[in-house]
Amino acid sequence: MEAIAHSLDLMMFAAACVVLMLGFPVAFSLAGVALIFALIGWGFGAFEMSFLSALPQRIFGTMTNETLVAVPLFVFMGVVLERSKVAEELLDTMGRMLGSVNGGLGIAVSIVGALLAASTGIVGATVVTMGLLSLPSMLKRGYSAELACGSIAAAGTLGQIIPPSIVLVILGDQLSNAYQKAQLDMGIFSPDPISVGDLFAGALIPGLMLVGFYIIYQIVIATVKPSVAPSIPKEEREKVTVTEVFHALLPPLILILAVLGSILGGVATPTEAAAVGAVGAILLAGYRLDEKRGKSIIAAAVGLVVALFLSEFMDLRIARDHIEPMDLAAIIVAAICVLLLGWGMLTALIRTYKNGVLRTVMEGTTEVTTMVFLILIGASLFSLVFRGLGGEEMIQEALASMPGGAVGAMIAVMLLMFFLGFFLDFLEIVFVVVPMVAPVLLQMEMPNGDTMSPIWLGIMMAVNLQTSFLTPPFGFALFYLRGVAPASVRTGQIYRGIIPFVFIQAFALLILWYFPELTTWLPHLIYR
Repeated sequence: MEAIAHSLDLMMFAAACVVLMLGFPVAFSLAGVALIFALIGWGFGAFEMSFLSALPQRIFGTMTNETLVAVPLFVFMGVVLERSKVAEELLDTMGRMLGSVNGGLGIAVSIVGALLAASTGIVGATVVTMGLLSLPSMLKRGYSAELACGSIAAAGTLGQIIPPSIVLVILGDQLSNAYQKAQLDMGIFSPDPISVGDLFAGALIPGLMLVGFYIIYQIVIATVKPSVAPSIPKEEREKVTVTEVFHALLPPLILILAVLGSILGGVATPTEAAAVGAVGAILLAGYRLDEKRGKSIIAAAVGLVVALFLSEFMDLRIARDHIEPMDLAAIIVAAICVLLLGWGMLTALIRTYKNGVLRTVMEGTTEVTTMVFLILIGASLFSLVFRGLGGEEMIQEALASMPGGAVGAMIAVMLLMFFLGFFLDFLEIVFVVVPMVAPVLLQMEMPNGDTMSPIWLGIMMAVNLQTSFLTPPFGFALFYLRGVAPASVRTGQIYRGIIPFVFIQAFALLILWYFPELTTWLPHLIYR
């Protein structure tokens, strides 16, 4: 009977991959395949239908999971910034500022890609936006199609690893559950919590390291072969004023610092910071639509910052028997700030509504959020049936029997996820694969005698998936770019251009493998 159950597990996983590759909707594919194999297993006496009774509780747990509330908020923030022309202005300003040097446009693409990744966290939108805006300009300036396409695709995938990333939010939630399960299985009944904030902190140094590697590669190529990355001719250069630089860079930088700074500083949880980011994004969009009448929105932004500052350092509770004079003054100032924020938000919402921006933003946010949570429910049913057929024990035995112990098991999982990244989106991989393999990996002993760090494991998985999404011939980022690239750019040029960046990604993975402290040092410094 056990052999039948294990055979059904493998067949179920293979069937799900085939159905997904055929293009059927992800959530319904996972749930439908799971139900079919549950019935087959029940018919063979290898599956107990009582396992399915846990599904309503899992769905309720998803509905009440505060961490996952950050997903629609970060999606909203990203879509608002995409629609408010922030990317367009950033690329134009940085391109003109760095265009006087060889490779300047490529460096500008890498920097803007990092800023957009930290502002939006949506990979597909970033690749498409940068492809539409910068690829024609780079080709016009004489850049080789290979270098231009490689730079854009690589910079666009930085949203996978640079926080605040939707990938990291979902991965952090799944790893938190896996780590608690692993510790309970090890007999540790007061498990250490791992939060999305830990993963954000752990991803910061690797993300910046990748940006640095991309820029170094651009500089080296421009130095060795200036013809493939020429500077803008002197007669075509447009002067960039300090005001233009501040106008383009300051708003997204302030938003990034407000979101990331509040998380890393312990002022707010990722969900609270995502709410701040969503409010800041809609204020920025409202301001950009009519800058001549922006006083109310600037006042609202100042009010938001002051209110956040007061909430951290002062006691603003009013349900007290005695309120100190300083606290009373802080409460009054905070109330004024909230009124200013409400006034500015109302102004921004009216402007974005009249301009048609708000409607498209709400539609985009609803579509992405619905997709994420439907996939989560489908993946929950899939994992229930998989466990009911004994898949968890099968995976544990398979990983434990790998040559090389924890190192061999880790390599096997990374190769599996890399291969699956060719055909599946990160959501399916994170929701289906991570809950199966992470609890086993986190119990295994590394060569140094310690168990595997969940933060290091999460960052390695995120960079691995980012590499997979770049790798020809199936990388998702390549298809996004192919969809917006001019007809003159051949698919082979896109593939050739991305290969050096895939090697850069692989090199970064090796560095993180041998120096895990790059992922664990900052979280331990901040949160421990």
